[in-house]
Amino acid sequence: MITATISLNKDHMPVQRDQDVVPFRNRVKEYATKIRMGLVNQTKLQTAASELVRNMLRYGGGGEILIEVVSRGRDNGIRLTFSDKGPGIADIAMAMKDGYSTGKSLGLGLPGTKRLVNEFDIKSELGKGTKVVILKWANG
Repeated sequence: MITATISLNKDHMPVQRDQDVVPFRNRVKEYATKIRMGLVNQTKLQTAASELVRNMLRYGGGGEILIEVVSRGRDNGIRLTFSDKGPGIADIAMAMKDGYSTGKSLGLGLPGTKRLVNEFDIKSELGKGTKVVILKWANG
């Protein structure tokens, strides 16, 4: 479950093809820089975001990403919400295990992404799509 926060700024970005990934990554970096997120945390956020956007394109047929600058007291962070209308994930618990893959990858995607961020939430419904929300605090 993602912590209650106040959204300070937000941006919706459709991602339907590979060419949409670089502008999305650039926008995430821009927001992270604005809140003075350190380079290590920016790298973790970018890595997690890249993995999730690739999954959204590969398995969900594209979708939309909500980028938000959020605040909790004095802490600022970036919350990313990835939403697609793909086939959904049949077994989220299995998909969250290290080494599990439905494709020809290493299977480090979802559990690896979860380890890179402060908060991670995933919901999926077969035939309706998947929604993944991640949050990375600037100082955490």
